[in-house]
Amino acid sequence: MHAAAPSPTHLAFRHPLPIRIAHWINVTAMTILLLSGLQIFNAHPELDFGSTSSFYKHPALTIGATGESPDRGYLQVFGHRLDTTGVLGVSRSDGDVSERAFPSWITLPAEQDLATGRRWHFLFAWIFVVNGLVYLAFGLLSGQLRRRLIPTRAELRGIGASLREHLTLRFPKGEEATRYNVLQKLAYLIVVLGLLPLQILAGLAMSPGFDAVAPWLPEAFGGRQSARTAHFVIAMLLVAFVFIHLAMVLLTGPFNQLRGMITGWFTVRAEREAS
Repeated sequence: MHAAAPSPTHLAFRHPLPIRIAHWINVTAMTILLLSGLQIFNAHPELDFGSTSSFYKHPALTIGATGESPDRGYLQVFGHRLDTTGVLGVSRSDGDVSERAFPSWITLPAEQDLATGRRWHFLFAWIFVVNGLVYLAFGLLSGQLRRRLIPTRAELRGIGASLREHLTLRFPKGEEATRYNVLQKLAYLIVVLGLLPLQILAGLAMSPGFDAVAPWLPEAFGGRQSARTAHFVIAMLLVAFVFIHLAMVLLTGPFNQLRGMITGWFTVRAEREAS
């Protein structure tokens, strides 16, 4: 038996230009929304339920400094307190230590400035919404939305096998690698048509101007503070999704995946044939 010949490769076109543009606009918008959102959270570092805040009496979540040491913070969730050893609750800048829920290096702007943070957040929130609407319109008209987000019955029946492959870090090869698998489709479906619309509605529910037009919206969340809590929790779920997405990119070939999302072309490596 002779040794198998090197696997042939070829390029396949994977991502149309509108999809690629929407992706990179989303990367920029979501990054700025996260950093400015943490700046806004710092102005009132607690989460509550209902219509009004309890102001540290019985918050669902709060982040702050312990007071026992200038450089030790805490995270408290439903009355259970965790010492964060200075990761959360305090911020160090130029040798100074101050009480802040999230440190200066992860907020926009770095200094405590609620007004500027809100301007950044609102501007890129609308950029994000418009970009999302364009993405959905293109996806519906071109059929890309169905192909990328909606799993077939056959794919759903194979969800167990796909899950086992991911848990054992065995990913699709050949032409199969050019298509989203069932787990990818379900993840994107939940994010694009579930979490993101809910996130936008929760943000609008916190807007006094929008509430005047649609007072039913904050009520649908159980009050403005409940909407704020939902907005924060969904943001953390989206951050988790992004980290998992980046991990998959690294595991399946970052150069190839990145080139595919920049140029549209993806290198397909055929599986070796037995000889």
